[in-house]
Amino acid sequence: MRIGILTAGGDCPGINAAIRGVGKTAILEHSMEVIGISSGFLGLINEEYVTLDEGVLSGILTVGGTILGTSRENPFKKGSSFNAIDKPKLIKKHYQELGLDALVCIGGNGTQRTAAMLSEEGLNVIGIPKTIDNDVWGTDVTFGFDSALWIATEAIDRLHTTANSHKRIMVIEVMGHHAGWLALYSGIAGGGDVILLPEIGFDVNYVARCLKRRAVNKKPYSIVVVAEGINTPKGESAGGYIANSIKELTGLETRETILGYIQRGGSPSPMDRVLATRYGAYAVELIARKKFGQMVSLKGDTVTSVPLPEVGGKLRLVPPDSALIDKARKMGICFGSENC
Repeated sequence: MRIGILTAGGDCPGINAAIRGVGKTAILEHSMEVIGISSGFLGLINEEYVTLDEGVLSGILTVGGTILGTSRENPFKKGSSFNAIDKPKLIKKHYQELGLDALVCIGGNGTQRTAAMLSEEGLNVIGIPKTIDNDVWGTDVTFGFDSALWIATEAIDRLHTTANSHKRIMVIEVMGHHAGWLALYSGIAGGGDVILLPEIGFDVNYVARCLKRRAVNKKPYSIVVVAEGINTPKGESAGGYIANSIKELTGLETRETILGYIQRGGSPSPMDRVLATRYGAYAVELIARKKFGQMVSLKGDTVTSVPLPEVGGKLRLVPPDSALIDKARKMGICFGSENC
């Protein structure tokens, strides 16, 4: 068999480990030929490919980013140039010309939605979920999340010393457009006093009240962890809005830190290396069994799969009534609502 691999959407730690997991399993266990497609779906549109052999795959397990490159190209998005170039038709044509028996698409929500649509077009597609946001529906966890969690938690750990030295409030903004998994887990792991998530409505007055109460109770400093996707006035960053609001409402010295793209870079954590490798190997197993139109997923400690059509267009969000949030509240962590 001849299979193709592409990586699409934002980069994150562990993609190369997944490419390696797919490639080595395909080559060594099933004697498949593996074709790497450059720059996501653009590579299939522009015919940019490279053969992946053991030599190419050697040494990439620990490397961040993606050796294939990536892009946010959505071939099904209608725009000014859509009528001039029928991109899905072109992708199907090049897929057939390459003689591919299957296509592995490594990416987040948008990539899995596109993969599902290509599957409906008749391509044999397998999806592998990756994103630091951990918001892909159908799997308990995506690779990339654990690495980002380590980075965010270490940043919070470091802010504790500065906050304590200057007796100030430190606001740290972490990634998470719609899902607050990274803010929730890093906030708890890093000892955050306030955690604000997109899934839970908040009132800055309650946040200010919580922080003032801490100051009155002789708590010398506070840490506020904010997901970038919380609801704020248009044009203001989440961290900036919360920090400025706290200053105005409490009069306490406040600083913000926006962690940004540093959360997506660098070498993957050991856990992400293992998970990405497991995902890649299982993707090849699905191909060998000719079980297409699936996304690899983790349920408990078991790697399995879910149908791609069930994944597209959905998000895995933090349940506001989750047991973890309940336990955090009982420990005194404020989530910006009246029960702070």
